[in-house]
Amino acid sequence: MTSPDLTPAKAWRRMQSGNERFISGEQRHPRQDAERRSQLAASQSPEAALFGCADSRIAAEIIFDKGLGDLFVVRNAGQVISSSVIGSLEYAVEIVGVPLIVVLSHDNCGAVAAALEQDHPEATLLPSHIAEITRAIAPAVTRVRLAQGLAPGELTDIEAVGMEHLRDTVSVLLASSELISDAVAVGKLAIVGANYTLAEGRVTPSVVIGALDE
Repeated sequence: MTSPDLTPAKAWRRMQSGNERFISGEQRHPRQDAERRSQLAASQSPEAALFGCADSRIAAEIIFDKGLGDLFVVRNAGQVISSSVIGSLEYAVEIVGVPLIVVLSHDNCGAVAAALEQDHPEATLLPSHIAEITRAIAPAVTRVRLAQGLAPGELTDIEAVGMEHLRDTVSVLLASSELISDAVAVGKLAIVGANYTLAEGRVTPSVVIGALDE
């Protein structure tokens, strides 16, 4: 169980500090030894939950300079909400006691690019399970395309769609989980929607739900 003294604001500051170390190349690589492994054999007390894209370039513990047992990580292509994702994050909040959920997108996302391609009227059909992912991103594609006054298939702004989908992901998570939205309402939990830039390694917050000020 995570310490009750760890507030959402403290947890986010620790995440930011770890990311700054990663960016500057001054990682500490903490809590990654055999002693730490033994300490965690019977229980866990992570500082935060992270739901992000499964892209191989975004290893959560590395980009936040964390160690074993520090993060409760859930990932899939395009950070698409599903019942298993919601259940996993509810477990992190209710049973493990994390005070923070970070929803992490990234630039140049392959899942977003595929959703853009599927917006074209003559797009080749994708295998069914991959198509489920692109369908979840499609509303973001449509809204950005309409906002830019473009016809289906003309939109190429992958980053604008990625940020719109990030906002959608946070919104759908809150709307789909009474447990999580209630935890935010009472100040027990905060959610940060953030974007990771592949070249720089920086995590930049875009959506903040809940109190992160102390």
